[in-house]
Amino acid sequence: MKVIESQTAVLSNYEVYQHLVDQRQRYKSKKRRGPPNLENVVQEVGGFSLLTVHLVDFADRSFYPSVQLLQYLQAAPGPLSQEPTTYTPESIAQLLERLRPFDLSKGEVVMILNVRPASVIGLNTVVEEMSERFTDEQQLEMVYIIADVLGKFETAEPDEGHDEAAEGGDVNMDDAAA
Repeated sequence: MKVIESQTAVLSNYEVYQHLVDQRQRYKSKKRRGPPNLENVVQEVGGFSLLTVHLVDFADRSFYPSVQLLQYLQAAPGPLSQEPTTYTPESIAQLLERLRPFDLSKGEVVMILNVRPASVIGLNTVVEEMSERFTDEQQLEMVYIIADVLGKFETAEPDEGHDEAAEGGDVNMDDAAA
């Protein structure tokens, strides 16, 4: 394979997903076979990216291949798993426009698209030096903008075991002193 024109760009998960879907539809509609490595790229995901969603037994090497990349991008807890998807070219453009006053870096915006933080704590993991760069009101405003443009992402319900642990676990300082 020969590289004709090299380019470097940072892509969001949505852009990768859309590109793969478009490629697959393009070759299906023409009833042509795509490049020989297209299906390999779509089908195989290396073990490192699996670690973000699944716990992997490193000794079991047969687990790595045959994981669908498109399914991986649509798997919960990823933002693309929401049906109907709120990611569209228009919504991304609107998000970029509304976040422009905050002067976020390209990497930070891509991470916001990939992670879709629903709280200030989640946003803090994506934006560098957030507490030094932004006031509490600005941080909340960013979270509200993300929720307004991309919609609220439903999280899993807390399991009952977690609630019981919280009730029977730590006591506050006032109760401990009594």
